[in-house]
Amino acid sequence: MAEKKWKKKTGLGRGLGALLEDSEEKEQISGSGATIKGAINEIPVASIEVNPFQPRTDFNEQALEELAESIRVQGIIQPITVRALSENEFQLISGERRLQASKRAGLEMVPAYIRTADDQQMLEMALIENIQRENLNAIEIALSYQRLLSECDLKQEQLGDRVGKNRTTVNNYLRLLKLPPDIQIALRDGDLSMGHARAIINIENVDQQLDIFKKIIKEGLSVRKVEQLVRELVQGKKETAKPKPQVNPEITKLQDKLTSHFGTKIQIKADTKNKGEIKIPFVNAEELDRILELLNV
Repeated sequence: MAEKKWKKKTGLGRGLGALLEDSEEKEQISGSGATIKGAINEIPVASIEVNPFQPRTDFNEQALEELAESIRVQGIIQPITVRALSENEFQLISGERRLQASKRAGLEMVPAYIRTADDQQMLEMALIENIQRENLNAIEIALSYQRLLSECDLKQEQLGDRVGKNRTTVNNYLRLLKLPPDIQIALRDGDLSMGHARAIINIENVDQQLDIFKKIIKEGLSVRKVEQLVRELVQGKKETAKPKPQVNPEITKLQDKLTSHFGTKIQIKADTKNKGEIKIPFVNAEELDRILELLNV
């Protein structure tokens, strides 16, 4: 099958496509039966190792069987991508589901792009391909973003370029990882939407976050209703914030006078009944002796 036809059918996102272009081997190997790096080759399924950096190992069994049946009938529409470990050994970069389904379909040979990539590029490619899957939940995306930042040493701006998202979108996903585990699990399992979670995260107090989460589950609250509850909660917190205590000018004057006398910052605390305390700080034994001398102790 012609290379041009295969390339039209690739569904790579901008970030993964750029990575693959960066890692492509420019020199092609000619000759009968030889694999050509950077082109599409038919390679033995048995010669392909799984990707050790694959971030997702849980695949829907029914969907995998449906894909295997499709491959039995039509073959593989989109080639997998591998890197060459030796002349006859390869390691998967992307296309884990297609490879697993091909094995179930009984294929001995599969079409593949052969690239060169180091371990970090392998991890980055696997993570980006994982992010570009349509059925990922928000927590899976957030965890992949976090791994790209920490393990691939990317900045948020670089990450946005890699996955084709702006920095705000990336940051909104990363903030989800600050939510309590119960809320993250509900988001992962589809019991809570991204909109609900984004509203909850605007509350700083974890107990209040969990209270609203339980209310959402129990009453089936809409995202708009949750946003309203959060606004009311935040606004109420501002209104009920304790006012700063009034400073007695006589106390302030005395505090300044004592500070000047002792040569160190004196603190005086007193309530409305004139009960309180005076604090005289010191940093070493010499300063303590100096203060005691001034006190005639």
